[in-house]
Amino acid sequence: MTSPIDVTALADLLRRAAQAEILPRFRRLGGGDVRAKTEATDLVTEADEQAERMIKAEVEKLWPKALFIGEESVAADPDLLHKLQGADLAIIVDPVDGTFNFASGIPAFGVMASVVSKGETVAGIIFDPMGDDWVLAEKGAGAWLRRPDGEAQRLSVTAPVALEDMVGMASTGYLPKNKRAEILGNLAKVRFITNYRCAAHEYRTFAGGHVHYIMYNKLMPWDHLAGTLISEEAGAYVRRFDGSPYLPHHLDGGLLLAVDKASWDVLRREVFTV
Repeated sequence: MTSPIDVTALADLLRRAAQAEILPRFRRLGGGDVRAKTEATDLVTEADEQAERMIKAEVEKLWPKALFIGEESVAADPDLLHKLQGADLAIIVDPVDGTFNFASGIPAFGVMASVVSKGETVAGIIFDPMGDDWVLAEKGAGAWLRRPDGEAQRLSVTAPVALEDMVGMASTGYLPKNKRAEILGNLAKVRFITNYRCAAHEYRTFAGGHVHYIMYNKLMPWDHLAGTLISEEAGAYVRRFDGSPYLPHHLDGGLLLAVDKASWDVLRREVFTV
């Protein structure tokens, strides 16, 4: 399936926004440049807001018929999020994924965008400003690591292993309190568990074949639409906790991604008993 927009142009726009608005502020944020939103670890910075402003303005010029949904735009107007399900064409952007890392001076953050056409995610892009490269996918065309010089490398998830040998990532902070301790205990059944506090880099790591699973409970489209499409195009099995496909309008139900269905089944049964 070909995306209804020029994915290369959108990818380049994310890079230009990072170079203009994000990288110059990294480790140079002033006291008034960082603010808490819903809690102390949910932050927004001048880089988030200025990068999204630039991306939105360019998207409106290049694709004027597309609904633009950005994380900071929705923070200002929550009703915007509910327009996604009925949109013929939408571009969803996370201007700085991993804002906590960015504000802390940790070089693990990314810029993400996805394209939704008639209720289906058809393209996803994750740009790493520090590495200056993209991981991206169009539906049906595979997942790729691309560099500014044109070099491209096709991505594939790693081979399956037994539960006790699995290495992966799980975001447990948004699990129900009555389930968090149980699941953290269950994670002793796998070989290794980590969390980057940055979905952009977690999806890149998974789709690049370095870990066997990733799990999230909180679902916002700017955090997961690009990464789930990229992961599926790299060969992953992606489902919500109830086994149903993840769709752009879903805001709950959790997400579990594994290298194949058998791995997903054992992880869901033995570890992620939400």
